[in-house]
Amino acid sequence: MKTLENLLDECNIIEYKERVSEGLYKSISALSNTDGGCILIGVDDNKNVKGIDLSNGSQESIVNKIVDSTGIQPKVNVECIDGKNVLNIIVEKSSIPIAYKNKYYKRVGNTTREANREELRKLLLKDASWDSLTNNFTIDDINVSTVAEFVSLAINKGRLSEEAKTLNVIELLTQLDLIIDGKFTNGAILLFGKNPQSLLPTACIRIGLFKGNDESIILSDKNIVGNLFEQIKGVDLALKMFTNMRAQIKGFQREDIWDYPLTALREAALNAIIHKNYFDYSSAIQIKVFGDNIWFYNSGDLFGGLTIDKLRESHTSKSRNPLIMKIIYMAGYVEQFGTGIRRMIMACLRQGIPAPTFEISQGGFILRMYKQYPSLNERQNNAIKYVVENGYISTKIYQEITGASRTQTRRDILMLCDKNIFMSEGENKELVYKLKIQH
Repeated sequence: MKTLENLLDECNIIEYKERVSEGLYKSISALSNTDGGCILIGVDDNKNVKGIDLSNGSQESIVNKIVDSTGIQPKVNVECIDGKNVLNIIVEKSSIPIAYKNKYYKRVGNTTREANREELRKLLLKDASWDSLTNNFTIDDINVSTVAEFVSLAINKGRLSEEAKTLNVIELLTQLDLIIDGKFTNGAILLFGKNPQSLLPTACIRIGLFKGNDESIILSDKNIVGNLFEQIKGVDLALKMFTNMRAQIKGFQREDIWDYPLTALREAALNAIIHKNYFDYSSAIQIKVFGDNIWFYNSGDLFGGLTIDKLRESHTSKSRNPLIMKIIYMAGYVEQFGTGIRRMIMACLRQGIPAPTFEISQGGFILRMYKQYPSLNERQNNAIKYVVENGYISTKIYQEITGASRTQTRRDILMLCDKNIFMSEGENKELVYKLKIQH
């Protein structure tokens, strides 16, 4: 017969539970995420042995609930102490973060508490991505229509075989690594769930339209929720609603020109969705539409050793959410890993607006696009728009559309060439200026 003292020699950290309650599962999460330990059920906080009734399969029931609630299989021993049965649950330190009811717990001193943002960040460094962690959702929480839509998109892009149509949802998501050991991952719920916000309330996109550049006066706003496929559609519609479009006739064809290239806006939104730090429960993706610029924010700095300078160049693509990135790629929303930022830059330059700016600030990544070059005067920006619409401009046309003098025209165009916005072509009377797009 063992004593409590014997168990203390065998296990450095022991928690006491008089009976099975929700605190048991929180403690299992906390011990798994810290240094492991033992939980004795049938002993009160004062170390009085009360015993536990293990008849009618109650031990098996407790073990099954631990597995279902936390995803781990603990070692369980029945100890006889002072003539009474005590259940000894031995919890080992886990190599991946363990959650209970989609929350992560840590052991601090002799207490169990929910992990804060910084502690979650450290858990992430265990090489487990947020989208690969499992949860307690079931097939009933999956939107099968969204799964079917994904299958169709991926097959059309040649990134999924026709055989996928013959698989049921469980088989398909298992093959895609979105179900691990029979349990749905966070990525599965965020990508295909009916209500992913029940897993993570801030897994949404908030977009606001402001009066001019005054952030204190909001004209309209939207909170875009649903799974990621629904959010991608929703943010696309909202961006069109909150930005302006003008029509241009070229020959017999009508061409719609938006304040910002739609391809660049979509790339910016997808970049935020794919690279957001979902361990950060405090902030949603945010988009702010101002009078002369648009601002995108997602929590989480650049990942995998990437820097702002490297971001502008061709680079390998690494994501803190590899499952989410893989599925969005397979669906065809992104064409090639590591090229989205470059495509965004080129789309802006071709439309005659500045390349986007990037910064790491406020605990996340900020991308901003401007409608026109803030360092240029109105004549120069109007000339850029003219070139975008007509292909070229001459000094004579520049004077006609801007009202500039010959001296102002020479000075303006020289500055545009010095800034690598314009390039000259031809000589003398044939001399014209075109946009200089750097490939």
